[in-house]
Amino acid sequence: MNSLKFPGQTAFYKGKVRDVYTINDHFLVMLASDRISAFDVVLPRLIPYKGQVLNQIAAFMLEQTKSVCPNWLINSPAPNVSIGHLCVPFKIEMVVRGNLVGHAWRTYQQGRVLCGQIMPDGLKENDFFPTPLITPSTKAAAGHDEDISAEEIIHQGLATKEEWATLKQYTLALFEKGKELALKQGLILADTKYEFGKLNGEIVLMDEIHTPDSSRYFYADGFEERQLKGERQLQLSKEFVREWLIANDFMGKTGQVVPEMTDEWVQTISKRYIQLYEQLIGEAFVPVDLTEEEMYNQTIEALSKIQEGV
Repeated sequence: MNSLKFPGQTAFYKGKVRDVYTINDHFLVMLASDRISAFDVVLPRLIPYKGQVLNQIAAFMLEQTKSVCPNWLINSPAPNVSIGHLCVPFKIEMVVRGNLVGHAWRTYQQGRVLCGQIMPDGLKENDFFPTPLITPSTKAAAGHDEDISAEEIIHQGLATKEEWATLKQYTLALFEKGKELALKQGLILADTKYEFGKLNGEIVLMDEIHTPDSSRYFYADGFEERQLKGERQLQLSKEFVREWLIANDFMGKTGQVVPEMTDEWVQTISKRYIQLYEQLIGEAFVPVDLTEEEMYNQTIEALSKIQEGV
């Protein structure tokens, strides 16, 4: 997707998977592309309908959680487009973990300290933590995000003590709501991340939530039995892409080359994203193929109505 030009556009940012347009320094137009990233590297192939999947899951989840925490979203005028308020972001990601999996498990095997917190002894991979664990990371403009402790966040001025208390409260409440929504669909929300910003002095939730790019889900059915037997858990997340890359000797390190992504593998990834959408939302995925012009026109029309109402 090429960068577009919107009326009143004052800034443009191309992220790993999203193109973000600032409108009149008040609104954001966020286009979810079909790009896919892993280990902070954008992979060379586009994944059909991935942008639509991510955008529609995020819009659904933001609607479902707005009573828990105010958020940035105003509306979603096209399948892969969201329009919302421009916020001043906190330069941290609020990662919250209900299960010992992924980065937490890799860290656990080397020592039990993560983000200044000692993880409980005697846990197996994928076990539930006694209580959800918040393990924040810095929001890097480029390169890898870094783990950081709550004390260091306050010390570095990334958030005040009072702001941190609110961020922590919102994070845990959103995670509880996310787990509740997931369990209704037979899933366990194992871990996820949230991003927050300030809008007119108020802390609000930004960006996407509870999507396969920002979250990891297990199937609830048979979870305990698989844990007891030491079997692999069935996941719905982007972790299968990371595992494929690791198996092909790629972890985003200098000098490593992204393995070839065949047409078949690209379609497999697309199907997995659609599968998660249907499992998580509980409805059939309806692919929408808009031209760039159609998407652009729908977005401009929605922007015009929003600005008329300001």
